[in-house]
Amino acid sequence: MSDKKKGIILLLISAFGFSVMAAFVKLSGDLPSIQKTLFRNAVSAVISYGFVFHYKERLFGKWENQKYLLLRSFLGTLGIVFYFYAIDALILSDAEMLNKLSPFFTIIFSAIFLKEKPMKFQVVAIIIAFIGTLFIIKPQFSVEVLPYLLGLASAVFAAGAYTVLRVLGNKEKSYTVVFYFSFFSTVTLLPFVIAFYEPMTTIQLVYLLLAGTFATVGQFGITLAYKFAPAKEISIFFYSTVLYAAIISVFVFQQTPDLFSVVGYVIIFSALSYMYVKNNRQAKNGNETES
Repeated sequence: MSDKKKGIILLLISAFGFSVMAAFVKLSGDLPSIQKTLFRNAVSAVISYGFVFHYKERLFGKWENQKYLLLRSFLGTLGIVFYFYAIDALILSDAEMLNKLSPFFTIIFSAIFLKEKPMKFQVVAIIIAFIGTLFIIKPQFSVEVLPYLLGLASAVFAAGAYTVLRVLGNKEKSYTVVFYFSFFSTVTLLPFVIAFYEPMTTIQLVYLLLAGTFATVGQFGITLAYKFAPAKEISIFFYSTVLYAAIISVFVFQQTPDLFSVVGYVIIFSALSYMYVKNNRQAKNGNETES
């Protein structure tokens, strides 16, 4: 099996892991988003600690990378809290689609903070994706739009975290970064969870532990996938999360996205496909030029 196929399979497994995680988060019921986030990341911290310990790596990374690790963890924590809020308040596939807008925001942040000039086709893709987002959010001057805006905010903060990861590059091992983020979010959210703790039933606790387990499957799946193939060649397959989420929404929660949302999905997928094809074509032309 080629490395690219391995990467695609791992991304599909990762997408499934994150989709099942989202389903368990929603199934856990009316609990504060910070409480759900803490349990999700506490499980990830324990599992990623095992990897760091096994490979005898640094738990908290190198001193010179602390500001990047802290910023990545802070942005990532906010992203997950907002994402979990959106999962609870929206149809699962809507929350997934809004959260998966992060690559478009990553392009914008990379242009602003890393001075990476975006290509014309990337700008076109961002505009198309924004139009698709409007179909999902259906803007209105009402409190009902808040969960959609927070779902969008989850993508913004996730993109900020990914931009910082680009700066980190290969300066830290992936499992060190995962542990640092999971540990940071667990410690920082713990005081809020204690202050606003909502009692849980046994089944709610089981759901949150399962959410953390499947989140870890997703996290390591995506990390390993990008070791086998570049993100620009395979990243589009990660958007199978929206398909998984739509199936789960219908069969588990009996929720069906409305026509406007479906139109929004199609528009955003079109923007993703366009960017994916253009990225691959550009990479191929660059390789031919070098040879």
